[in-house]
Amino acid sequence: MLKSADGGLRPVPFPIDDPERIPVRRYFDAEFYQAELDHLWPNVWQMACREEQIPEVGDWIEYENVGKSVIVVRTTSGIKAFHNACRHRGVPFAGGSPLGSSHASAHGNCAKTGFVCPFHGWRWNMDGESTRIYGKHLFSERQMADAELNLIPCRAETLAGCVWINHDDDALPVRQSIGPLAERLDAHNVDKLKAEWCYGAVLPANWKIAMEAFMEGYHVMQTHPQLQHCVPMMYDSMYAQPRGPFPQMAMPELSHTENQALQVKSMALLGEGMAGMIHEKEVEIARSMVGIEEGLPDDRNQAMFMWLGMVMHQISERLKAKGEPIPDLCAVAQSDPINAVEFLFPHYFLLPYFSSMSAYRIRPLGPESCFFEIWSLTFFPEGEEPEPVMEPTVLPYDSPDFPPIPRQDYSNIPLQQKGLHASGFEFMRLSSQVEGMISNYQRIIDGYLGGKPAEKLAAATNMLGGNFDGRIEELGL
Repeated sequence: MLKSADGGLRPVPFPIDDPERIPVRRYFDAEFYQAELDHLWPNVWQMACREEQIPEVGDWIEYENVGKSVIVVRTTSGIKAFHNACRHRGVPFAGGSPLGSSHASAHGNCAKTGFVCPFHGWRWNMDGESTRIYGKHLFSERQMADAELNLIPCRAETLAGCVWINHDDDALPVRQSIGPLAERLDAHNVDKLKAEWCYGAVLPANWKIAMEAFMEGYHVMQTHPQLQHCVPMMYDSMYAQPRGPFPQMAMPELSHTENQALQVKSMALLGEGMAGMIHEKEVEIARSMVGIEEGLPDDRNQAMFMWLGMVMHQISERLKAKGEPIPDLCAVAQSDPINAVEFLFPHYFLLPYFSSMSAYRIRPLGPESCFFEIWSLTFFPEGEEPEPVMEPTVLPYDSPDFPPIPRQDYSNIPLQQKGLHASGFEFMRLSSQVEGMISNYQRIIDGYLGGKPAEKLAAATNMLGGNFDGRIEELGL
């Protein structure tokens, strides 16, 4: 039975009445999934592709999600996107394989040939203008007007080195939707990062379950024991002990050099197989600085923060000297701080540490299935960038070829989806202190399903920036 969302324009199935409790049927109920298809995905900005995937004029790539296909193309006047359907009888004019059957994004270049419908040969140029109708005399005049023939444009804007599309022509700009986080990412030169590789997997889980697995670090102790065992004082200070207004990490009774070596070991474990999360080139620079004790204060906490600042400075200087477009990490950490995980609603997030990053994107395939992609992103000197990564290397979600950290996460996510069906389990019971982002995310989804005003939805979404490991917020919805 549907309940009305308070103040909403539409009824919302299984709404959130208590911000600390999320009804579990939102993760598998067909009615809720249909509400997302009808009211969430048509109205949100979706990360469609990386800009480097369409570097030349005429380059195009297909983006497909929840049964809708969009072609993103670089034209002489900038990046544009078109809904992928011939104006004649609806056949996709490029690509067209559904995400569930082919995980490789169709791509090509239309600078010389334009787009050609494979059914009857109708053609368009890269700007979506009709250029040829075979047997034009067979059609009535009213069907041959430009407005009836030209491809239907889709909103497309750029942010963080990616192209974002929105099916809602009246949507607020993507930067207004994301909010101040967009400028903070700009300061870290995220738009200049390039992909080294991309992995993909189909997970037997709702897309939100997959997203929420990365909204808090509270799971590290059990899910990623190698990280906890390496520096238990770091994770225990965040989760095992009450948080004060100025939390302190209880450094072990070791020398500065020994503590530095532990930090480097932790960095290496985080970066194992991940590349972008902490790149090996960054770990090597940090490793070269183990043993620096001169000038460090006796207080171990202060000494560690000072040493990490020195590492950041050296990463900036050494990689910049190689020609990489890296920002001054110490400066932007002060002026434009970003969290260990930053979400760009609804289905894309970044995992920064120093300069390189991992990026994750999750697309639903059904109420209890999703397609999960991971990119490694890093800087390259100009002219030394690798060939664009056009498609993910698709593996079974339980493949040993995945890096250790996502492999550990993937071991939990399908089990959690199964557990949601247990008799008597009605709600997710969230910590208001460190799992607040899950509640905030879900209530923003309710805002879309209920038809809340775009300005209120954008204001609420702005609050997700820096909300990793965060509190339940009053969103004003």
